[in-house]
Amino acid sequence: MANADKDVYKENRLSFSKKVWIAGSLISLMLIFLFLFKTLLEVLLLILAGVLIAIYFHGFAGIFKKYFHWPSKLSIVISVFFNLLLLIGFFWFVGARLQQQVSQLSETLPATIENAKEQMSQTALGSKALQLLNSTGDSEKTMNVVKRFFSSGFGVLSDLYIVFLLGLFFTVSPSLYKKGIVSLLPAKAKDKGKELTNRLSIILKKWLEGQIIGFFFIAILTAIGLVILGMPLVLTLALIAGLLNFIPNFGPIIALIPAVLISLMQGPGTAVIIVCMYTFIQIIQTSVTQPLIEQKMISIPPALTVVGQVALGMLTGFWGVLLAVPVMAILMTVIDQLYIQNQEAYKSSS
Repeated sequence: MANADKDVYKENRLSFSKKVWIAGSLISLMLIFLFLFKTLLEVLLLILAGVLIAIYFHGFAGIFKKYFHWPSKLSIVISVFFNLLLLIGFFWFVGARLQQQVSQLSETLPATIENAKEQMSQTALGSKALQLLNSTGDSEKTMNVVKRFFSSGFGVLSDLYIVFLLGLFFTVSPSLYKKGIVSLLPAKAKDKGKELTNRLSIILKKWLEGQIIGFFFIAILTAIGLVILGMPLVLTLALIAGLLNFIPNFGPIIALIPAVLISLMQGPGTAVIIVCMYTFIQIIQTSVTQPLIEQKMISIPPALTVVGQVALGMLTGFWGVLLAVPVMAILMTVIDQLYIQNQEAYKSSS
């Protein structure tokens, strides 16, 4: 009996060891899968950014083709070189002033933050908020989250280089890559794949058009308002407001922070006016340019946009936050084309 009990104990011990190894292997595979998924998602977002650059170049080339009746290839070449010259010219004429303003902003921000803390400490509510932040250490946690939220996996310069290079490749021969994607599909799905890629191209083009309109709209109105108020760093703050408008929900709030901090140097009244001005500009933008964007794209529920921004931002950093809306638009289009329309066709046939 003693030998039998020992055998049972050994079997149970072996089975327990096997279970531990199996559990450990499964956890390792899950971690590897999550790491590969995160890396692949970062690469896909860079590819999407390159696609958007190519769409922009082709859209700009369409202007030359429409009004000057130039050939497609010549229009694309002129579009690329014209935009590059435009970018170089902008930094040539405005870059020195912009660099000076950015340096001034980086120098004045610490002082303005301390000034804001002083003014907050003079009120009962502000002093309680400062005590709460200092006691719980939430400010440090918030800064870590923000750094992670707007960081990238490959580095800013390398990301921009990859995106620009991909954009040039996609601009030169977009049909090559479209045909490559469609060729991977089964024979029965090739027609549906062509239709889907064309539909996605149209949606991304319309989204990009709306965002460019919003950029100029916000930047120009912000610059006019800041000049009227006599604020410093007008060019920098206007560009920040226009560029961050590409990030819905979070972008306008982030753009407001440096403007409010700088305005506090001139007094709380100026800061209140700045907040009201930025809010008013956002209201006008929402009522003027946002309907144009919604008409040109599929309608995305606001809650879904926020969830997509937070999820992609936590996974991939800045690019996830920036490209959350087109990613959601792509997913909704794919689901609509491949699932919802098939379900409706099946119901109508039955």
